[in-house]
Amino acid sequence: MREAGGFAPPEPQKLPISRCVLGCEGVPRCLPSLAARRGRSGRQGHRLSRCSKICYAIGGAPNQVAGSAASFFLQIYLLDIAHITPFHASLVLFIGKASGAVTDPVAGFFISKSRWTKIGRLMPWVLACTPFTVISYFLMWYLPPFVSGRVAWYLTFHCLFQALNSYLLFQVPYSALTMFLSTDQKDRDSATAYRMTMEVLGTLIGASLQGQIVASAHVSPHCTVNPSVNTTDSWHDTPSIPDPSDPLSHQAKVYMIAAGVIAGVYLLGIVVLFLGVKERDDPYALNSDRAIPFCKGLALTMKHGPYVKLTASFLLISTAVQLEQGNFVLFCTHAAGLHNHFQYLVVTILVSAVVSVPFWQKFLQRFGKKCAACGISWMIPFAVMLVTIPNLILAYFVAFVSGLSIAASLLLPWSMLPDVVDNFRLQNPHGKGHETIFYSSYVFFTKMSAGIGLGISAAGLEFTGYKPGICRQSDDVILTLKLLIGAVPAILILLGLFILLFYPITEESRKETKLALEELRRSHQSTENLDSHEKDTSV
Repeated sequence: MREAGGFAPPEPQKLPISRCVLGCEGVPRCLPSLAARRGRSGRQGHRLSRCSKICYAIGGAPNQVAGSAASFFLQIYLLDIAHITPFHASLVLFIGKASGAVTDPVAGFFISKSRWTKIGRLMPWVLACTPFTVISYFLMWYLPPFVSGRVAWYLTFHCLFQALNSYLLFQVPYSALTMFLSTDQKDRDSATAYRMTMEVLGTLIGASLQGQIVASAHVSPHCTVNPSVNTTDSWHDTPSIPDPSDPLSHQAKVYMIAAGVIAGVYLLGIVVLFLGVKERDDPYALNSDRAIPFCKGLALTMKHGPYVKLTASFLLISTAVQLEQGNFVLFCTHAAGLHNHFQYLVVTILVSAVVSVPFWQKFLQRFGKKCAACGISWMIPFAVMLVTIPNLILAYFVAFVSGLSIAASLLLPWSMLPDVVDNFRLQNPHGKGHETIFYSSYVFFTKMSAGIGLGISAAGLEFTGYKPGICRQSDDVILTLKLLIGAVPAILILLGLFILLFYPITEESRKETKLALEELRRSHQSTENLDSHEKDTSV
């Protein structure tokens, strides 16, 4: 082919590889090498630094600090400080969890529709919810001077806190941010390990701060002796705390102090996340590809086999962990005679979980993620032993082993979910924006199950005759607490692990998916570079 002037263009192979002559016909022949170099440099430039991983992990800690304090202490606060009946406490806990879970798909819908900004697509949602979350958290621990409307007060602010912090505007964008930190699976797994370590540490900080500050609110001089079962009615009817109508009582003050401290920690963590993490888009799909509509994406998500099995498995396991957290303080106080040690037992659980997260990360890298799930079952025999033999030394040993299991249950689902998203990406290479659908749906199911579990446990205490403010509960209440700590979580964990046996993604398939996605990224980058050069040439 000749140009209008009659001169033949130079042969493509004679052109310099580093630069092409403007307007020459040989330009497209130069692009593959140029695109390959750009792809390599882009991948090297997008390697996630250790500082970014740490900042990302710190950003997730405030959620766990606040959530841990609520998980361990909100139920006993409602029962023994606010003097709400167990039935109303179950309503507050269940409706709060359910409201957050129901709004979770709504969050996924709006986030999937949002556009990229200078700070990313997910980060604005995290920043916008922070001040409202802090205010709702503080008011959730405030004891109002009126008595008749307390149920409505705690229901309102618990629902707001759960919707803003755990589900609607923080958890979904923050967890989905994992997919936009790096395109490398090892980077994402490493960032997840950092995140889980810091989140368990945040759980430790939240439970420790709350436990140490409010411990004096649950100790009364006439309850220091552990009476026998055959106790007089006067013992049962003696309240262990002062008049609940007084919002300036010592018990109310220490809970407000704890809420203020944790609110400050929350703000600090969000600032570190914003300053230290940069959100990046993933070029596995062409920029011209359209985002999957939310309803269609949700339907595809619910039909994706690996996602369904993973969600069903950890739905049951997370319910078991929530039951342990929600009833552990009540169990130590009323069923095991360990009310002077419960804060130290909680710290033992969480310290064990913190130090074991790196061990589980190495374990799953060496033996696989499905094999690492066996560690979740370690807590079952020891929890049963504590229920049957309430001994102090045994209690600390059980706390240590439970921490190991809790660390595995926290790390594994968030480490396996990116693999499921990658598997879906490979099967739907021309769809974009589905990451938030996966994460919002996962949080919806797990938190809804946790809300149901906590609601059932509080309703069970109401049915068996739990009385707030007395030193010793009835035998039926003690039996219920033992079942909620031992038998029920054991059954749920075993069912969850059985479902996980059918999870299809193996270490070999993960490697194949990684290679296939890298090839898609290279080909799409080359195609888009080619299109951009053709436009420049035509201009």
